[in-house]
Amino acid sequence: MTRVDFYLLADVDLVARDRFACRLAQRAAGAGQGVHVHLSSEKALTHFDELLWNYPAERFVPHEVLAGDQAARPRSPISLGASLPTDCDGVLINLGEAVPDFFARFDRVAEIVVEENKTAGRDRYKLYRDRGYPLHHHDIEDWEA
Repeated sequence: MTRVDFYLLADVDLVARDRFACRLAQRAAGAGQGVHVHLSSEKALTHFDELLWNYPAERFVPHEVLAGDQAARPRSPISLGASLPTDCDGVLINLGEAVPDFFARFDRVAEIVVEENKTAGRDRYKLYRDRGYPLHHHDIEDWEA
């Protein structure tokens, strides 16, 4: 069964959420896990793609964008997109506006909560809980130190 991890950041805005997602993706990929970052819009996809090229500044994070309904197997350890990639094991980092229908095809789901998306985070927590998924939460402070 898919494990769902909630990362509760002591930060206010979605910019911090996205930076944390970069580090989380890099860490999971470094541990040999495939990572798919789910994003809901073209604007969000472009923003996160640029962020992975520039953050953290001292590291390159290999990734690829899955365009449109492309369901090809990603060639990079990290894929970005709004649709389901063919390779569904590993980690799904959900930065989308809603829980994607395909989340249960992954071994793990990461939800990152900051002050700006706290209400949506609570709603997602209830959805996963009501469906019986194992939930874990991590209170994160000083993660950029």
